[in-house]
Amino acid sequence: MLAAAVRVTRDLDAAEEAVQDAYVRALRTWPRDGVPARPGAWLTTVARRNALTVLQRRTTLERKLPLLLEPEPEEARTPEPDAIPDDRLRLIFTCCHPALSPEARIALTLRLVCGVATPDIAQAFLVSEPTMAARLTRAKKKIAAARIPYRVPSAEDLPARVDAVLTVIHLLYSTGHTAHSGRDLVRDELTDRALDLARMLCLLLPAEREAAGLLALLLAHHARRATRTDAHGRLLRLEEQDRSAWDRDLIAEADRLLVASLRSGPPGRFTLQAAIAALHAQAPGYTSTDWPQILTLYGELLRVWPSPVVALNRAVALCMVEGPQAALAEVESLERDGRLAGYRYLPATKADLLHRLGRDVEAVAAYRAALALSENAAEQEFLAERLRAVETP
Repeated sequence: MLAAAVRVTRDLDAAEEAVQDAYVRALRTWPRDGVPARPGAWLTTVARRNALTVLQRRTTLERKLPLLLEPEPEEARTPEPDAIPDDRLRLIFTCCHPALSPEARIALTLRLVCGVATPDIAQAFLVSEPTMAARLTRAKKKIAAARIPYRVPSAEDLPARVDAVLTVIHLLYSTGHTAHSGRDLVRDELTDRALDLARMLCLLLPAEREAAGLLALLLAHHARRATRTDAHGRLLRLEEQDRSAWDRDLIAEADRLLVASLRSGPPGRFTLQAAIAALHAQAPGYTSTDWPQILTLYGELLRVWPSPVVALNRAVALCMVEGPQAALAEVESLERDGRLAGYRYLPATKADLLHRLGRDVEAVAAYRAALALSENAAEQEFLAERLRAVETP
């Protein structure tokens, strides 16, 4: 709805107001007239009409008060070619304006375009909720102060915004793949939306290797979505999942994209992550996975994308290759580093390594720390189960 309204107004605040007015109208009329057969379409239509009304008022104001307004540059008045076929993807590109910092672009797009809650965005960026709320406010103020236009970027401007757009789609999928809070482990509406956007981006930029890499990564993860929990919603670890139920068509599609991306040039961070996910997806079993190759890929990923989260994931692969003691040393180094403070998977990983080493008293403390940081019910139940298993002599 917001994307459709912004396409009319080219103004985020005006579009948000148009959408809010549509909801107000629904609250007033639906109890009296009944809910329409297609509520989403009804709301979007009303929002677009509201946006057109805002646009007409603005045009009238410019005509009536020409001396009080600075005329808009002629190039801004000229409609640009419709290079992006989807309103949501168009708005994501628009929000990822180079005038904003990379963090602000991604956070603002996740919040305004994708509807991701501020606490979930804060979790993705490993910062507190008040810090993220302040960043979002500053980003919106900068847009208003700098008069950044909300319009379709030209074809030559698209490549400069691709990395931020890829990151937004990846974080959107990650937010749905393992929900930060709530009852369910997965939010299908977010993962499905991210997958649709990734497909559109590949069609829009067929020569962009990392767009293909991202789509391959999401497909490899999506292929095992049905096996990540049991019939009761209990979280299942990778080694517990029924690999025969994984979607082999999606895995094959991911493999074709990955091979094409690798053949066309040096891999970036999304292609490397896709290669890791593909090795997991194609392995006949957990222990027979090519862990040395995964460790090598994580080392290369850490070189091109020096993220503490990547380092933590590499420690898991290191455990499978060199044992838990070597991995624990890496995890404790990350713990001292401090950048993953508040990241629930750090103490959870440490707890598992300590348990493997027979240091169950320390493992109990680490599991409790992880449990205190988790707000997702499925994860909480999983961690509580692991804690009970370690506490029981």
